[in-house]
Amino acid sequence: MYRKSTKKILVTGATGQIGSELTLELRHKYGGENVIAAGHRRKPGERLVSSGPFEFIDVTKKDELEKIVKEYDIDTVYHLAAMLSATGEENPQQAWNVNMGSLYNVLEIAREHGLTRVFWPSSIAVFGPEAPRVKTPQNTVLIPKTMYGVTKVAGELLCNYYFLRYGVDVRSVRYPGIISSETPPGGGTTDYAVEIFYEAIKKKRYTCFLRADTVLPMMYMPDCIKAAINLMDADASRIKCRTSYNVAAISFSPAELVAEIKKHIPEFVCEYKPDFRQKIADSWPMTIDDCVAREDWGWNPEYDLASMTRDMIEKLKKRFAEGRL
Repeated sequence: MYRKSTKKILVTGATGQIGSELTLELRHKYGGENVIAAGHRRKPGERLVSSGPFEFIDVTKKDELEKIVKEYDIDTVYHLAAMLSATGEENPQQAWNVNMGSLYNVLEIAREHGLTRVFWPSSIAVFGPEAPRVKTPQNTVLIPKTMYGVTKVAGELLCNYYFLRYGVDVRSVRYPGIISSETPPGGGTTDYAVEIFYEAIKKKRYTCFLRADTVLPMMYMPDCIKAAINLMDADASRIKCRTSYNVAAISFSPAELVAEIKKHIPEFVCEYKPDFRQKIADSWPMTIDDCVAREDWGWNPEYDLASMTRDMIEKLKKRFAEGRL
């Protein structure tokens, strides 16, 4: 638990896929009263509300964010509020306003109020087709083809600037697609890897919006949360990259995931009807080289494709049987 003299944590985007589970883990680790969850429009789940403070705020409005920081004496921010890749392509102007405006507000407040640490997630969306698609290195050309990717590249540079210019201890990882058993998809290109489990259990069939052979980097939610907390817990002397660290876990195609699911649900059938998200996926890496994160702060994922699939199906089948799916 935090000492009494220690300030508190704010999680923005706390009703989203990562935020909803990260908030609960942080509350388990530091105490519910010490972790303030903040969302915008989406109604928070019962566990999120009952386990600690929750506030509705618009993070694009600095005064609303600053009010919460002052009211709760916030010391650390996990800034997760964002528009994702597919949703961002439907409204790129709004994606820029939300993703960049909110990050700028968080960094300015961190500078002005002397916050101890800020976590901000980047993404494999920073890589465009010019980057090597196999074992994409930490340092390579970043020319994304989506507004989401553009905001992540700009965000990485802004975070690095605030560290160099103002000493703001901001830390970041480039997440691959995230797979969760608790939260529905939120508008990302990799969301098929979440949707497919729900449909396999409920309907025994799924229509995938990517080609069967589209290999993309993925990560199971427990590893996603582990990466964020381990990075934030690391001593500042170990954090040598202030743009964003590559982190990797699993890479697979829809066809490979289908084959793994069929080991547990033999009657499952998947069709493939690629849509506009295929073009986005084709511009992203297939596998990621995360040796720098492993060397600097000891990153090491726990789940592979088989263990992730088994755990997802077990948890979702239980929820389906209880009428919660």
